Amino acid sequence: MSLTATDPLESLEDYEDLTSWINDVLTPSSNEDSTQGSVENLSHLDQQIVHLIASLDIACEDTSTLLERIIDDVSRGVPRLTYDLHFIKDGTLSLQTALNFVRENSRDTIPKATNDALEELKRLDTIKGHMEAAREVLREAESWSTLEMEVASLLTVQNYAKAASRLSEANRSMVVFQNTPEYDPRRNLLINLQNQLEASLSSALVAAINEQDLNTCRNYFSIFSNIQREQEFRNYYNGSRKASLVTLWKEASLVDCDTPDVSSAQRQTFSEFLTKFYTAMLSLLNQERNSIPAIFPDPELSLSSLISSTFASLHPTFPQRLGSLFTHYGDSAFIELIKIFHQTEEFAGSVDKTMQKMTFTAASPASEGVHDTSQQTPVGPSHPGHSRRRSMRMSVSLRSGSNRSSSGMIPKISKTADALEWEQELFQPFLEFQVDYGTLERRFLDDSLRGIISSDASDRSSTHDQARMIKERAIDIFSAAEQSLTRYTAFTHGYGALGLVQALDGFLKSFVDMWTADVSYSSTSERSMHTSGDLSGLDYTAEDWMKFQTTLHLLGSARNIFERMMSFEVRLRSELSQTAVKFKLYHGDPTSFPMTPCKGVGQLLDQSTLNSVELHALLERFDSDVRHIGEPLLLTEARSAVFEFARACQISLETTIGSPLRKSLDSYASSSWMIQSDAKPKTSNELKVPTFSLSPSDVILRVTEGLLNLPQVFELHGDDDALAFSLHTLPNVDPEILKSIPEQSTTIPEVVPQTTHPRRQSFIAPNIKPLPIDPETVSSAWLSSIGQSLLAHLTSDVLPQIKRLTTTGTAQLSSDLSYLSNVARSLNLEHGQLEKWKEYVEMDDVTGLSKISSMGTSDSDYVLEQVARMRGWH
Repeated sequence: MSLTATDPLESLEDYEDLTSWINDVLTPSSNEDSTQGSVENLSHLDQQIVHLIASLDIACEDTSTLLERIIDDVSRGVPRLTYDLHFIKDGTLSLQTALNFVRENSRDTIPKATNDALEELKRLDTIKGHMEAAREVLREAESWSTLEMEVASLLTVQNYAKAASRLSEANRSMVVFQNTPEYDPRRNLLINLQNQLEASLSSALVAAINEQDLNTCRNYFSIFSNIQREQEFRNYYNGSRKASLVTLWKEASLVDCDTPDVSSAQRQTFSEFLTKFYTAMLSLLNQERNSIPAIFPDPELSLSSLISSTFASLHPTFPQRLGSLFTHYGDSAFIELIKIFHQTEEFAGSVDKTMQKMTFTAASPASEGVHDTSQQTPVGPSHPGHSRRRSMRMSVSLRSGSNRSSSGMIPKISKTADALEWEQELFQPFLEFQVDYGTLERRFLDDSLRGIISSDASDRSSTHDQARMIKERAIDIFSAAEQSLTRYTAFTHGYGALGLVQALDGFLKSFVDMWTADVSYSSTSERSMHTSGDLSGLDYTAEDWMKFQTTLHLLGSARNIFERMMSFEVRLRSELSQTAVKFKLYHGDPTSFPMTPCKGVGQLLDQSTLNSVELHALLERFDSDVRHIGEPLLLTEARSAVFEFARACQISLETTIGSPLRKSLDSYASSSWMIQSDAKPKTSNELKVPTFSLSPSDVILRVTEGLLNLPQVFELHGDDDALAFSLHTLPNVDPEILKSIPEQSTTIPEVVPQTTHPRRQSFIAPNIKPLPIDPETVSSAWLSSIGQSLLAHLTSDVLPQIKRLTTTGTAQLSSDLSYLSNVARSLNLEHGQLEKWKEYVEMDDVTGLSKISSMGTSDSDYVLEQVARMRGWH
């Protein structure tokens, strides 16, 4: 409703919802420039709100004034109301007295003879009515006494129309015997006579139907209608017309269904046979397009009944043969199922066109006046011998006693009821599979995954080819995922969106997890290479160098998978956005914007469990009218799997790079200088002379030299995209370094629990390609991670293995830790545990014992406890 500035308050009473009224009143002005238009719209909206508030204030004051005036008027009028009611009561009593007086006077004005004559006429009229009623009852009784004889004689001379008319009259007279002892015997007699008439007509009716004698069939339909056996006529007609199709279905020899063994030349697939079956059925329906309007008064409903009856009579049933496909094909039967569903939709479309053509046939001048419905009566219950399974889905059954007009015409039945029953019967077998679409899609994708990787089973143990195989297989994997978008639309028309996302997420996660499990943390290369000069000073073996290259390529494959996943997610998001638009238009105008090409499919899907709250919540995230923070993330499990794969590669790469340094530390805890005795025994009077300029041990010198030479490892690979990928999953990386990385480079927050970056809580659009990162930042992140991991290994695994420290050993360890701490700080490696070890080792015995004694029983300091054990402070 469009509102002007002069009538907003007048229109308020036309609205039931206050929010709708406010939205219609506050209409922003249009402007071509989006930025300028937004400012002007807000200014205009602010003016409207101020004006509306002022108008409402004035209206409230006016209303309050008027209400007070009305209350005053009512207050003054209430005391007079009692007097008015008393006055009315007195007037009523006076009028009643006057009427009684007039009535008495009017009786006196009529002569007694005239009054007696009028009473006599009234009595005679009553007697006449009773006599006529008695006459009708006697006539009915006489009619029922000769009914059986009359009908039998009419059947003998094959005057079926007269017999039907006689039975119709008897049926109408049954109301006379309602609630009397005579009702049940007469009802049983009527049914027996109707059965005799039907039995007499059945063979001739079947012959007329087979010969397509339309005039005879039309006359027989009128007869069956007169005896309340219209449904039985339809059963005869449908049974005769569908017989060839039922036989064709039953005798079909199918390769992929439960059929007897026949020669290979005679066997065919179910989809191939279904094409022939649908063609034969369409041929029959095209014949019936001209025949049914000449026989039945409701051709559209009658053709629908024929189709439904045909599919209900098939044996094996349609659902049984669909189920046999999965027994034969396994998980790949999903493709056959979709093909058959598409064939069925095309068949339904052809049937719909046939019905549309039939409406013109029924409305043609040649068909006018064909049906004489003046003697038609309600349709009776179906004959037990010809009963048909009726659909319980949204259909209005033809029952006896259905509402009919006074002229006896059969009412027009809505197309959304029985006229659509054939579509319900046709597509019902697919509904169970559509509801399980997500499971079927996932099983098919997993089957495709097994087929894709089956050729790699013997090569996956060869790590030098894994990176290439991952990239090659990723092409096939995402191609299979692309095909699922077509299947989802073709089979569920958008209702399976939730199952699609879950199936794709699990499928891609399974693919990535397989390679994550194959990543080995140890050198497994059997090839021999010369040691690269770029790694001089770190004592890398040829196997270490090969493992470095192999793992780096695997990390590049993780990046490749991630970029493909982002591109695919853009396509998936686009597909779901289109589905969201379709749903929105459908709910706004289902007639103009149907969800499916066939109404029966749409109604079944709309009433199924697929149309859930979760589905609409998913599609609402893609509603362009609803603002969201960032783009909705879909393949969350698959993304997490990619980052887990990247982390596994990073750990393996770090292990390879740091392996020479770790090997150097293996013997550090068992060094002889740690436990050797002091040169001189201590005496209480001996002066302790401190030792200065104690050099670091050879092990620490090698370790620090290796740390200082680590940048050489990344000189040739610092700008490699693989090293720059998923830096937030690097173990023990310095959070300060991650802060300098562009927000879009990590895409998904808190994927790996070990990540401590405080800025990972914001989501960004996954369809944006990660921004390039400065190679120096990449090298710094890796050096930080490797250095921190090495220091963590030293403080957590190596140093606690030292059993005892002498005075000399303590001085050496203090020198080593001080030197290592200085080198670490020069490399921006701040490690709290290393500083603790350095601090506690440098303590003298008095300070150490004092610190130990000052600790409470509930306090715990692992490093101090270890140093106290080594120094003998306990």
